[in-house]
Amino acid sequence: MSAAPAGLRLVPPPETAAGETPAAEAATHPLNERLRGGLFASHLLTTWALGLSNALLGLAILVAPLLGPVRLPAERPARRMLAMAGLYLLLLAGAIGASRAVSLSARAFSEIFSFATFGFALVWIRGERRVRWLLDGLVLVGAFVALSGLAQVLLGYGDIERRIRGPFSHYMTFAGTLLLIDLVLIARMLLRRERRAGHGPTAWLDRPAVAWTALVVLNLALIGSLTRSAWIALVAALAGITALVRPRLLLWAPVVALGFLVLAPVPVVSRVLSITAVGEASNYDRIAMAEAGARMVDERPLLGVGPDMVKHLYPLYRHPTAPRLLTPHLHNAYVQLAAERGLPALLVYLALVGCALVAAWNGFRDGAAAGRPGGRADLHLGVLAALVGFSIAALFENNWGDTEVQRLVLFLLAVPFCLEAGKGEAGAGTA
Repeated sequence: MSAAPAGLRLVPPPETAAGETPAAEAATHPLNERLRGGLFASHLLTTWALGLSNALLGLAILVAPLLGPVRLPAERPARRMLAMAGLYLLLLAGAIGASRAVSLSARAFSEIFSFATFGFALVWIRGERRVRWLLDGLVLVGAFVALSGLAQVLLGYGDIERRIRGPFSHYMTFAGTLLLIDLVLIARMLLRRERRAGHGPTAWLDRPAVAWTALVVLNLALIGSLTRSAWIALVAALAGITALVRPRLLLWAPVVALGFLVLAPVPVVSRVLSITAVGEASNYDRIAMAEAGARMVDERPLLGVGPDMVKHLYPLYRHPTAPRLLTPHLHNAYVQLAAERGLPALLVYLALVGCALVAAWNGFRDGAAAGRPGGRADLHLGVLAALVGFSIAALFENNWGDTEVQRLVLFLLAVPFCLEAGKGEAGAGTA
């Protein structure tokens, strides 16, 4: 490097008293941190009104450059997740470009917008306090959403033809949202023992009466939705986390199951008994859809038939005995993803979920081994249970293609890494 001309003194950028440049100071300024947290929370807690949630997410994207430079996670696992998300979106673009009808598939570019939730979570939400505030906020919002669904029973809803759906446009979106929130709450109630001075949603949910009321309301609404995929996912995930935390409680499973069958309304029992009936129309229809999806994958395994093209091409691939001539999707998130975008996109998606599950498991195990089940362990267990439940439900519905549900899942995928990033940050601040 050549020396500076005589009389010219190189001056480094001005620094703050803490040794930070103005850009770094702006990134960590308390007001900016609160604004970032508030923008993120507002869009996440309003998924029940998707238009409002989208507007708030768009506002966050527009305002983000004004709130200081983006600090990418220093932790390698979080950076790996960001890279996989980028690859997933790159494969999305490739599938759109290779689509049989690019103009129809191009609307799937909106998923890039949705993935901002994942990116913002990794770079803005750091530490247990922020994560807990958001998850507890989701539980309280979920309880009110569940109440709105139960209130619809008074308006004549509740049978198989008019299922309760709360503020959502579809009962499966309603059930998918409640499933995630319910499992997060159950994990919290199983493990959280500390009752530190909290604020906002955390202070409310630390009250047993509030937590139990939310639990009852969520599960009544979930049962009332008559959504079998959510029921299967709930039972399987609940059995898994109970085996991890309170294995002796599983001894009561036969008693609980028998009591449920005796006390549950006839329509609910009828739906439960229909789960294993292969000849039942909707069950057989799902088998036929899976077969059609396999044919699509076999024909175009790398980039699929194109996003949003399944509903247009299904008549060409359907089995002659399939009950439906048309279907908006294949009622299986994995088959849908492979058929639309190819096997590489499915593998990247599975890697995203798998890495989050491993991180959540490690966080839960470390918390339990340290003898601190009241610390972060309930948060990790909640993520583990919710993602397992979501993944099981995905065998029977295209829940990954449901924007409201996907938005919550994108946050849950980031949570283990948000908690890891905040380990060294004492008093991580508010959301």
